[in-house]
Amino acid sequence: MSTENTALFTDRYELTMLSAALKDGTAQRACTFEVFARRLPDGRRYGVVAGTGRVIGALAGFRFGDSELAGMSEYLDADTIEWLRGYRFTGSVDGYREGELYFPGSPVLSVRGTFAEAVILETVVLSILNHDSAVASAAARMVTAAGGRPLIEMGSRRTHEHAAVACARAAYLAGLTSTSNLEAARRYGVPGAGTSAHAFTLLHTGPGGPDERAAFAGQVAALGTDTTLLVDTYDITTGVENAIAVAGPTLGGVRIDSGDLGVLARQVRAQLDRLGATATRIVVSGDLDEYAIAALRAEPVDAYGVGTSLVTGSGAPTAGMVYKLVEVEGVAVAKRSSHKESRGGAKTAIRTHRPSGTVVDEVIHPVGSDTPDTDGLEFRPLQIPLVRNGEPVADLPSLNAGRDHLAAALVSLPWEGLGLSRGEPAIPTRYVMP
Repeated sequence: MSTENTALFTDRYELTMLSAALKDGTAQRACTFEVFARRLPDGRRYGVVAGTGRVIGALAGFRFGDSELAGMSEYLDADTIEWLRGYRFTGSVDGYREGELYFPGSPVLSVRGTFAEAVILETVVLSILNHDSAVASAAARMVTAAGGRPLIEMGSRRTHEHAAVACARAAYLAGLTSTSNLEAARRYGVPGAGTSAHAFTLLHTGPGGPDERAAFAGQVAALGTDTTLLVDTYDITTGVENAIAVAGPTLGGVRIDSGDLGVLARQVRAQLDRLGATATRIVVSGDLDEYAIAALRAEPVDAYGVGTSLVTGSGAPTAGMVYKLVEVEGVAVAKRSSHKESRGGAKTAIRTHRPSGTVVDEVIHPVGSDTPDTDGLEFRPLQIPLVRNGEPVADLPSLNAGRDHLAAALVSLPWEGLGLSRGEPAIPTRYVMP
């Protein structure tokens, strides 16, 4: 697959800053930019880092050819345009691995290079990390609410076509089982899932009226009896009866997409058992969020289909990450504006934990400094090398490794950190800075 050109996923002010820096001689100053969130979205107790792998891929495609440079002479001088034509990121990047938890102030990503080469990466880095981390954070809450039951990502129709692919990747990282999106399955190896919608059942309507059994027979003939039949196009009780009459008691599953899902799940489970289909799974869908999933924990539901609340702003509010200059030629710099302050100096972090593995806090300290006092607690570093001399480091963690890491990280939180209740971050962040 060819690398997508990402150079114009950039705000204009980044290039005009570059132009000014080239003119006044500051463009080559060694700088560190950091990505962090000042606070978590309302009601969230932790965030999940996702999109790091996509950021690294975006660096490879950040190139300015003739088509990207066309029209820039309206606001950039010739020297800046020529500089962009030869642009290659040659710096280094450290960051939290995908699947890591983050909290307010966590130095999620550190970009080191000249001011010129690092400043123009701000928008593409933030657009990826903010989007993917928001989706992964929402998905992780759904996974917790589901209590081990499978979740299928099916939100492609509710978001931009390119965002849908990234959503499926982030959701899988967070623990969802599969996706309906074929491009995510092809590009990232996310397991695919999907069978039928109401349109297929409605298609089987003739002069005599709807023929639900014919629709089910067609699906079973094509996909086998392990398929999942959508039973609520018409009357759900009749739908279940027709499904078992066609597929037999070995039918893989039935899906309910509307109504009072808890009541209907109990009703359908009882009916399936009476018909001898005791192993037939019940899948529910229909604008589910983590609260609706939690409310169904006691019901006979075997799997959930989630979409709208996973891929839209209401269910996955932005992670609110920012990309700030924190060090110039080894000197700490910081913004001091009210409510938008930052802490100067290049930083890294460790996370302390008890012998049981339960996390105690996150400690942020200067890069290159001694490990802070942990009061005897065990700890692990949070940042890992991602890019050196402009190239990805070898053997970066895979998507599946990030998925496993997050599952373990969620278990390590104190119990209150896993809850869906609204409150303060699950663990405190502590700064040990000069």
